[in-house]
Amino acid sequence: MANLHVDVVSAERTIFTGEAKFVVLPGESGELGILPGHAPLISRINHGIIKIVLADDKGEESIFVAGGILEVQPGLVTVLSDTAIRAADLDEAKALEARNRAEDTLRNTKDKADMAVVEAELAMLAAQAAAARKLRQGRQSH
Repeated sequence: MANLHVDVVSAERTIFTGEAKFVVLPGESGELGILPGHAPLISRINHGIIKIVLADDKGEESIFVAGGILEVQPGLVTVLSDTAIRAADLDEAKALEARNRAEDTLRNTKDKADMAVVEAELAMLAAQAAAARKLRQGRQSH
């Protein structure tokens, strides 16, 4: 059976590179499923979890992304995101703590440009905490 080569890259480093049977991503209009043979595509993706079903029945990998760009080419899926974190490294408590600090900063900020930056950070941190919670609940149900 044909596979896809998948690369997930953050601003700091490559988070994942490997072969997969299937990839699910948080698209702008809902979840996107990418199988081998998918038509070429470039799209923005939203905050959320990328699920990569690994080739040769080696399990799956889950990665939180804070939005980004998806490119699909024959046999290749590339995800570029400013922030990408392996699910195993997500920490809901840290994300909530950072969100509280950002909310304090927002209350004390008067500059509209600074407010926009902090609001974007708040949205990303809320999505990160929600993803960590969802993944934790999924592990507990197994």
